[in-house]
Amino acid sequence: MKTRNLILSAAAVVAFCVPSAFAQQSDTSSTATPTDKPATIAQRKDNQQDRIAQGIDSGQLTAGETKNLETKEAGVNKEEHTMRSEDDGHLTSADRTTLNNQQNHLSNQIYDDKHNANTAHYGDGEIGQRRENQQDRIAQGVKSGQLTAGETSRLENREQGINREASADRQANGGKLTGEDKKAINQSQNRTSRAIYRDKHNGRTR
Repeated sequence: MKTRNLILSAAAVVAFCVPSAFAQQSDTSSTATPTDKPATIAQRKDNQQDRIAQGIDSGQLTAGETKNLETKEAGVNKEEHTMRSEDDGHLTSADRTTLNNQQNHLSNQIYDDKHNANTAHYGDGEIGQRRENQQDRIAQGVKSGQLTAGETSRLENREQGINREASADRQANGGKLTGEDKKAINQSQNRTSRAIYRDKHNGRTR
């Protein structure tokens, strides 16, 4: 009888311990999965730039919206640079939390700007086609990393100025552009085109 009780007790102990061991093993393997790691600061920056590039290319982001987004991106990058310079090139845990919070705000704004009623309208004429072409070149530069956030912001500021110039000219002439208007706008676009080329080939990259 005593032997039987000892056997039953031992079996009960084994039955109790085995599930616990399996649970611990399962928990360890799940926490070690590489895909569960949060994105790094650099990965998030690249992802946000890709989303902006797609928005430029699709017309979901206007020149003004892109300028504002890239100005903020440049600000975050500058702050990160300052943080690293103060800690021998490293980021503290507090630094990462601050940067991630800022990137969260920017991510939300990118989404809002891409899904609001504002879209880029280029038109079918020569002026419209050049505007669309220049935006495509900027989008490619953002996607490839040839354009930094600061460069993109300055280029889109130029584009926004040209758009305003064309809009004012049209309002002053019953919705049309005169020959002189088109000449002036083309000259502005020529200067912006050269600036796009310089910024994409100056050796500075994201």
